Amino acid sequence: MSTITTLAEIVTDIAVEDPGRTALIFGEQQITYAQLNGMIEQVANGLAARGIGHGDRIALMLPNIPQFPAAYYAALRLGAVVVPLNLLYKADEVGYILNDSQTKAIFVFEMFYPQIAAGIDIAPSVEHVIFLGASEPPPGAISWANLVGNAPQREPATVAPSDLAVICYTSGTTGRPKGAMLTHRNFIANLEQSDTVAKFELTPADRILLVLPLFHIFGMNTGMNAAFRAGSTIALMPRFEPVPVLEAIQALRITFFLGAPPMYIAWINTPNLTDFDLSSLRIAGSGASALPREVLNRFQELTGVEILEGYGLTEASPVSHSNAAAPKAKAGTVGWPIPGVEARVVDEQDRDVPQGEEGEILLRGENIMVGYWGREEETAEAMRGGWFHTGDIATVDEEGYYTLVDRKKDMINAGGFKVWPREVEEVLFTHPAVQEAAVVAIPDAYAGERPMAYVALKAGKQATADELITYCKSRLASFKAPAQIEFRSELPKLPTGKILRRVLREEARTRTDATQA
Repeated sequence: MSTITTLAEIVTDIAVEDPGRTALIFGEQQITYAQLNGMIEQVANGLAARGIGHGDRIALMLPNIPQFPAAYYAALRLGAVVVPLNLLYKADEVGYILNDSQTKAIFVFEMFYPQIAAGIDIAPSVEHVIFLGASEPPPGAISWANLVGNAPQREPATVAPSDLAVICYTSGTTGRPKGAMLTHRNFIANLEQSDTVAKFELTPADRILLVLPLFHIFGMNTGMNAAFRAGSTIALMPRFEPVPVLEAIQALRITFFLGAPPMYIAWINTPNLTDFDLSSLRIAGSGASALPREVLNRFQELTGVEILEGYGLTEASPVSHSNAAAPKAKAGTVGWPIPGVEARVVDEQDRDVPQGEEGEILLRGENIMVGYWGREEETAEAMRGGWFHTGDIATVDEEGYYTLVDRKKDMINAGGFKVWPREVEEVLFTHPAVQEAAVVAIPDAYAGERPMAYVALKAGKQATADELITYCKSRLASFKAPAQIEFRSELPKLPTGKILRRVLREEARTRTDATQA
């Protein structure tokens, strides 16, 4: 395994050692490490010629296409800081992040340009817009070809492990998103920590399929950076569609797949799933949100492929726990902390709780962020006592396995009794008609709060609200059962597949407020 110390060195060493090795597969296109390295150098030269240098923030609003890694590593080789943008962000959200981070240049794919065009109106720091697409660049923007064409060779920049590499904005469970500041050392540390877990360690023989968005920390570091550092081959796909992804795994003999719960949910509901040969997969990981046990068991039963569930956060670069780190996988848990990461479960006073009791997960290690961009008070609060406070609630059993309960802020207080949405969702997932479920709090005149469930049914299946409420009451204490059920064709999600519970909670409360007005 390479001994690189910064992300700026990734790709370069493999391009020298084995230039003809395939780095990327994108549709019918295959790109070698030498070709990818050449792309990165061209972009870096083009940016340097336009005054981009050490510490400047460079935003990327790009899907999973080869130009993403080219722009990403080019910025890092200049000592600049990458600001990845969620492709679902609207103009106000884009503008806020560009302005908050004081971004100097942005790469944007054609279909996302309208958000950028409106967003930069409130972000005067943006000097350069690099446009990718079939159309001519809009006024004021330059094309990718123009950027990389005939730019003079730049002077090499000095990049240190302690330098800021990426500002990843959180999904904003409360208020505006916060920019988690991650250094080169944070990223490399998490890759080194993961290497100590045998099932995680990638080799040049591995082929990893990345359909998780590269702008998300999971796909970015656990996927892209890990694979290129090892000299593996990445097959990029811009979006998840159940059958095409299965076809790609089979045809390309993919060995390593990173997914999110909705992907596995879609697969267990794919009629011809068992027709596909998935025997090449040596690991199928799940992250971004909790995987229902029913889904995990059903997928493994149908395919024979073991899903290794883990846990992490943007602020942890991102992996902190994995079933791959434990002696054996234990369904329903996220396994053990990976080597090099310390973890505790504590009460409201930051005291360790007894075994089996619920508490907040605290983390410590070289992979933990250095703080939130421009938010000293929030950084101090999150990092108090030298431990990062995750806001996630978990238990630890007698064998050291961590089981996620829920987000601390998502807990529902029903007449003084705690209701964790995930517990209710797990029950709903066992109903044969339910494909997806999300539980949120709604105001209640008697109990203060009550659970409400948003449910998407499987194709061709039927169920009534009363039926599902009764089903939950037969398996849960009555105060945990949803007071209301609302059916949707699908639930709102981030591109990672994580259900936007915050959006549903706001919808539920808005409707309740209107009803009570």
